Amino acid sequence: MREVCVVGVGMTPLGRHVDKRLRDLGRIACFAALKDAGVVPKEVQAGFCGNALAPAIQQETGVGQSVFWEVGINKIPVLNIENACCSGSSAFREAWLSVASGLYDVAIVVGVEKTYTEKGGVLDIGKADLEMMLGLVLPSYFAIMAQRYIYDYGLFAQDLALVAVKNRFHGSLNPYSQFQKPVTVEEVLSSPMIADPLTRLSCTPLSDGAAAAILASKDMAIRLNKKIITVAASVLQSGAYQNPMNLSNWDLNVRAAEEAYNTANLGPEDIDLAEVHDCFTISELLHYETLGFCKKGEGVKLLKEKKTQLGGKVPFSVSGGLLAKGHPVGCTGVAQIVEAVWQLRGEAGKRQVSNARVALTHTMGGMKDGDCKAATINILRTD
Repeated sequence: MREVCVVGVGMTPLGRHVDKRLRDLGRIACFAALKDAGVVPKEVQAGFCGNALAPAIQQETGVGQSVFWEVGINKIPVLNIENACCSGSSAFREAWLSVASGLYDVAIVVGVEKTYTEKGGVLDIGKADLEMMLGLVLPSYFAIMAQRYIYDYGLFAQDLALVAVKNRFHGSLNPYSQFQKPVTVEEVLSSPMIADPLTRLSCTPLSDGAAAAILASKDMAIRLNKKIITVAASVLQSGAYQNPMNLSNWDLNVRAAEEAYNTANLGPEDIDLAEVHDCFTISELLHYETLGFCKKGEGVKLLKEKKTQLGGKVPFSVSGGLLAKGHPVGCTGVAQIVEAVWQLRGEAGKRQVSNARVALTHTMGGMKDGDCKAATINILRTD
């Protein structure tokens, strides 16, 4: 396998884009990535698209072909990937594999989602799973995990609320973030209850948006005269689905992290920043632990000591994370890659992590038998 570099990235602001179609959002992100890379459409040899909800919401399939055609890319292999919240990061992994194998020298990946509809209402997805039929929707699942974690480690709801406070502060520094206003612990706790102990401000919003990246062989990156951002590892794992589950731990994360660190020949001590799947406040605390940044039960200590805040030892979710930046499902994993690249180039503005050389991105998606269906971890580094 040869080295693969990210040579260009681009994305739209996340939020509600009432006036834009799904393919409009994808076009904006792809044009930005192509321009950033200095690559013209005819140089792209393969395309990969992550999208989770278009068939359910827009009744649209073959999203990648439609988006890439908008920027003049056609007559190449295009693969559309649906893998729940890991759709975009799974598409990124496929693009990486296609270049690492030597099959292609230049590939484009886009993650795109439009969740806003004029009709509003609850998304009618996931109802094929027994848990969903019985009412174990995602907020309920994560609330149960939060209750267990609080019980196991003698914590309080305000401890979890600190995650939302931190990530909303980070989001206030990010012009691409859906929410750009800081909040307090009191505001988090007093917002409407969704599933005890998770309030509205403890939960991620659904968002519209798109993000894109251009991947190329290292030789091509050198010819393009780009700062070398290498994909040190790109890992995809699925759940074990073995009950009874440990409700304050994700073995899926542990396995994916172990594979990623071994592939990259790095460890958590080498990571300068992490963008993780903080879909609920409890999630980020568990990610601290299952990704190896602290021992079980010590996530809150890490948070209270501000080691995961901008300026801390390992800043987490400096983009604002899903809680503030937003969660356009199929786009999220690629948006994390874009943030990582900006950070490693020193282009992140007010939220820039000092001397960032290694970044980790992480997504999780879907639910089955109390476990998650998929997890991806990407590690990027600058030479």
